[in-house]
Amino acid sequence: MKELLKPLKKIYHNVLKSIAFYPVLISFGFFMLSIVILELENTEAVMALKKNLSYLFIQDFETARSILTTFIGGILSLTVFSFTMVMVVLNQASSNFSPRLLPNLISNKKHQIILGVYIGTLLFCTIVLIYLGAYGIDSESMGLSTMLAALFALVCIGFFVYFIHSISTAIQINHITNRIFESSMRHLDSEMNSTSGQEVSLHYIETENWYTIYVTENGYYKDFDVSLMTNALLEQNNQIEVLPYVGQHIWKGMPVLRTKNIFNEEEQRNLLFCLDISSKRHEGDKGISGMIKLMEIAVKALSPGINDPGTAIGAIGDLAELLRVRLQFSKVVSTYVRDSETLLIKNNISAYEIMRIIVQPIRNYAKKDSAVLFELVATLHFISKAPNLSEEDMAAIAEEKEALLFDIKENVSNPIDQKRILDYLQNG
Repeated sequence: MKELLKPLKKIYHNVLKSIAFYPVLISFGFFMLSIVILELENTEAVMALKKNLSYLFIQDFETARSILTTFIGGILSLTVFSFTMVMVVLNQASSNFSPRLLPNLISNKKHQIILGVYIGTLLFCTIVLIYLGAYGIDSESMGLSTMLAALFALVCIGFFVYFIHSISTAIQINHITNRIFESSMRHLDSEMNSTSGQEVSLHYIETENWYTIYVTENGYYKDFDVSLMTNALLEQNNQIEVLPYVGQHIWKGMPVLRTKNIFNEEEQRNLLFCLDISSKRHEGDKGISGMIKLMEIAVKALSPGINDPGTAIGAIGDLAELLRVRLQFSKVVSTYVRDSETLLIKNNISAYEIMRIIVQPIRNYAKKDSAVLFELVATLHFISKAPNLSEEDMAAIAEEKEALLFDIKENVSNPIDQKRILDYLQNG
């Protein structure tokens, strides 16, 4: 059963993230609604309503058919134009910012719902028109269906106005960076709360001589799903260390787990099955994925083709707050699995690795831009004053400051600008 759980979870998440999920769901709802409305057309309650509010219902066959045909043509044009707008936005985001932003733009639920209402209304009008064509002029009055089609068409026009506003807002870089920042901060806060009280003093536990388990596939480590562990594993009360941090790339044959006591082959396969390894580096904003996206936005903005230091400075400002929180995490956390005596040990990303992945690329691209360098210096000062930093964290930040000092001296040619930045770097 557990072997089916993992692929089912992946299918579930892929379906939810699909651009077609909400449109298909809403269209099916409109289809069922059209069937129900057609069945209710000639009920006593609806006939009485038509008699009392006759001015709201169309009784003429030709008029109803003309209106429905017009709605179908107009809504079809709106749908095509809206899809075209989405494609233009995705192309612009890919060219100007980063291709890794596309999944988040595609999975915007509001846009999916709007497209779903378009397609659903189109389907509703088509089914009513088919019903009219099937029974012809001899059919009973279709006033209720036609009136609802008109109301849905008005809703589509309102949604179209909102869609234009929303899609034009979604492509603005400030909106994109704010969304990534807020999502990343939520993940960090959630992780901080979930691990509070779980830290165990592991500084004196030597795991180098433990039994090593090697990974059997390539990809990016995302998580260790304890719900997939068998009861036989938990009953052994073992200690298990997960070596990679969340988001780290691992190659086939790399050591990925260490266990205090040896497991047999079947149990090792179960442990490897618990690993969530993805081929996508930037899937979601968990771990450091959100920070990597902000780093790539800053680097892309500093490229000669874009040359937008303002965007880079804004992204660095968001990174400063995320880095400050990230560095306060314990380097090793552990928890007992599902009320058993089995201890699961997880490693977080080190400060040196964060500096290499997040700060170093920006420093390399910004080393001739005084404004961006000043912001980068301010960021390093800001994160160095975070509470609960370890000596290793402080050493990593100090090392990055030394690298920044070297780049400033080598690349900032204006002596006044160089002096200002160096004074701020050295004196804070």
